[in-house]
Amino acid sequence: MTSMIRSQFLFRRACSARCMATQATKMPVLGIRRETINPWERRAPLSPHHVGRLVKSGVKVIVQPSNRRAYPAEMYTNFGAKMQESLDECSVIMGVKTAPIDMLLPNKTYCFFSHTIKAQADNMQLLDAMLARNIRLIDYEKMVNDQGQRVVAFGKYAGVAGMIDILHGLGLRLLALGHHTPFLHIGLAHNYRCTANAEQAIRDAGYEISLGLMPESIGPLTFVFTGTGNVSQGAQEVFQELPYEYIEPHHLPTVAQHGSRKKLYACVVSREDHLYKKVGGGFDAEEYENHPELYASSFSTKIAQYATVLINGIYWDPNAPKLISIPDAKMLLQPSNQPWLPEGVGEPSLPHRLLAICDISADPGGSIEFMNECTTIEKPFCLYDADENKSTENFSGPGVLVCSIDNMPTQLPQEATDFFGDKLFPYVSEMLKSDATQSFDAFDCDKVVKDAVICSNGSLTPNFEYITDLRKKSRSRHKVGPATDSHPSKKVLVLGAGYVSLPLVEYLSRDEHLNITVASVMQNEASKISSKFDNVSPLVLDISENAEALDNMVAEHDVVVSLLPYALHPQVATSCIKHKTNMVTSSYVSDELWALDQAARDSGVTMVNEVGLDPGIDHLLALQCFHDVKEKGGTVKSFVSYCGGLPAPEDSENPLRYKFSWSPWGVLRNARSAARYLMNNKVVDVPEGGAVLDARQDIDFLPGFNLEGIPNRDSTKYAVPYGIESAHTILRGTLRFKGYCEAMKGLSKLDMINEEPHSYLHPLGPELTWRDYICTLLGKPHDILPDALKDALYERLEYNKHQFQTIMNLGLLENQPIEKKDTPLATLSHYLGKRLSYGSNERDLVILRHEIAVERADKGMEQRSISLVVYGDPNGYSAMAKCVGYPAAIATKMVLEGEIQEKGIVTPLVPEIYRPMLHRLACEGISANETVSMLEYIP
Repeated sequence: MTSMIRSQFLFRRACSARCMATQATKMPVLGIRRETINPWERRAPLSPHHVGRLVKSGVKVIVQPSNRRAYPAEMYTNFGAKMQESLDECSVIMGVKTAPIDMLLPNKTYCFFSHTIKAQADNMQLLDAMLARNIRLIDYEKMVNDQGQRVVAFGKYAGVAGMIDILHGLGLRLLALGHHTPFLHIGLAHNYRCTANAEQAIRDAGYEISLGLMPESIGPLTFVFTGTGNVSQGAQEVFQELPYEYIEPHHLPTVAQHGSRKKLYACVVSREDHLYKKVGGGFDAEEYENHPELYASSFSTKIAQYATVLINGIYWDPNAPKLISIPDAKMLLQPSNQPWLPEGVGEPSLPHRLLAICDISADPGGSIEFMNECTTIEKPFCLYDADENKSTENFSGPGVLVCSIDNMPTQLPQEATDFFGDKLFPYVSEMLKSDATQSFDAFDCDKVVKDAVICSNGSLTPNFEYITDLRKKSRSRHKVGPATDSHPSKKVLVLGAGYVSLPLVEYLSRDEHLNITVASVMQNEASKISSKFDNVSPLVLDISENAEALDNMVAEHDVVVSLLPYALHPQVATSCIKHKTNMVTSSYVSDELWALDQAARDSGVTMVNEVGLDPGIDHLLALQCFHDVKEKGGTVKSFVSYCGGLPAPEDSENPLRYKFSWSPWGVLRNARSAARYLMNNKVVDVPEGGAVLDARQDIDFLPGFNLEGIPNRDSTKYAVPYGIESAHTILRGTLRFKGYCEAMKGLSKLDMINEEPHSYLHPLGPELTWRDYICTLLGKPHDILPDALKDALYERLEYNKHQFQTIMNLGLLENQPIEKKDTPLATLSHYLGKRLSYGSNERDLVILRHEIAVERADKGMEQRSISLVVYGDPNGYSAMAKCVGYPAAIATKMVLEGEIQEKGIVTPLVPEIYRPMLHRLACEGISANETVSMLEYIP
């Protein structure tokens, strides 16, 4: 006996028993409530025909009046229902969608789609109300047979309506992209009286397609259907009104390039086509059902990148992998290279292959991660821009069209009601056995119904006690309560309150759902920043002195942004790994940080680094160019890059031609650092100790700035991560105004940038002036005559007038007391930080230049010159603060919003990161110019 026959048998037997006992027992009363969730909801759980059958079997049916319902009231009353407002006498009340909390009657049994089984935040208040009012809830979604398949659903008509809608939307999207297609003549599902009318319009469009009237430049169109259930089947029934061919997933790449324009292609994707076990591979259906967290998905790389339209109708478990994550979307929506298709002004190519998604599952943040808010029948489409991670109500512009209406079947309300009622009717008699005032154990009914009871007698039933744990996990994940508009608040800890911190905090504070804590050793620094923004709080914290306090703060936040000196990053990272908190820094990845990569991966922590200026914006601009070159079949032959933070030319008149907006220690230290670069296929090593100053080069680009450059760190290590192993020259350097290197050589000759402690500079030693210290360095008595001291200095500097004037003009021969800092480098850094600081009306300047020699696919040579020039604002942010703070802030937001999900050490070298970062930097006024010039071919 099939389950359907068995259910019908149970219904007849129960109804017969009730009729025989009419004199002894109370007549069952069923209520059908009015749908109020939105103006478009016109369905009912049972049609007038179903109600008539119930009335004949002895069931009293009360229907709440509703002129919006697709079946008019007269039809229900004609079949014996009573039309009245009050449902007080009903023991069981049925609806389709959720009921308003204030309309819930206590001690009743309610039947509807509650959308609570995944602890959906929007409906937890409803669930709490039902628990408080002793309501027994039967959720249609959980009525399943022994095979776990749903027995009651609108699924087919969700698929039918969704398919009609997305064909309509595809026509509008293609028109916005410059293409008239037959899809343009297909309307939205609710514009048709019935499915048959819609199918006729679709057949008409299919006829035009079969004649080859589709634009050639858009190429073949492939529709991917996920799953094989009712939703997918309903969508495919509509699709089959078009000329079509079904293909297997492994045929997708071939069809994408060689498919016909006279038909559409369909690919039905099952779980085994894209799911695989994280450890060991393979797919086991039973194991996946019980432990979906053990599996990963290759859907975005194996399936979605070849799809034109995705029809998604699968059930998604919160522990299951996403079909398309936010980072996946950034990859899928990159410009596609399809040289086999014609392209011109009047026949434009498509921006990318994936044009539209119909997410019929309508599960915000679910299998399609970036779909975090359903569309509506009034506004059925949105355009998701992956680079911006934002949706707009447009058909033109960058992005993929998304349709995700959560009440899709109500567009065909009468057909959907008939279909759903036929599925539900066999179980109505079992539902009518429910008495919410009795214990759940006493509810003696069919297993299909009883297993669908979410709550009863003020508690979750055993099958759904897990909802409590899901709610706790959700609260723990966000670490703070939900904001007023249901978007969860998140917390960011910013370590450091220097010049870079202010633009970073300002950018983050624009999001009212973020709570930001700025921690600094100095109370006044943190308070100065926090006082400017409502959602920012100050904190006094010295992590070198109080590791426990750091741990406590890291544990309370979702992301930590470390703007501290790079030597402190490993300590911060260790704490982040311990508490599973993500981390962002603008600094280079040190060896100590790399050593924590696997620990971060194991802990599920994302640690984004090198998102400042240099490193940071330099990476973004370089990789954008490299990837463009490769897309066009070219090869990078040379890469020379210089970057520098400088005073604006009008404020550069000082011995170093340089000024400091923060501690000069790093700048001075770099003058002694080693460097390595590749020049004409030869590795050049520059030893530490000051030799880098002798490796200076005159800079001929941007000649108005009068620049010089010195190599910076190890440039050769970027060949592999940059993907430019073909380059014969790789040099990354630092820019300064001419004269800087010569001046620094003078300081180096006097051993004033030495990092070793000097006995005369001990903080507890006797008072010392700069003149006295120079005498000591020259081996002269402190009472030497001024002219004799100058002569000795001039001789030590090898009679270099520029170096001599540098020492004089920096005041290093004056009788000014020294603030001793133990080492010459630290002491000089402290002094220059004050003497060469920016004045109130002075501004700084950032210059970044990439010069990239490219061999094109046709063997021609060209040079791409990328220039970024940013000036500071004396009344706002410095150029350096903007160029470090904004990229770090953008990366932090990307981590918070799930746009960066890779675990372990992450750098911004992939398009999914650098493209959106560059776009958002441009919105902050930070953008580069690129010029291309031809070069003579060099074999």
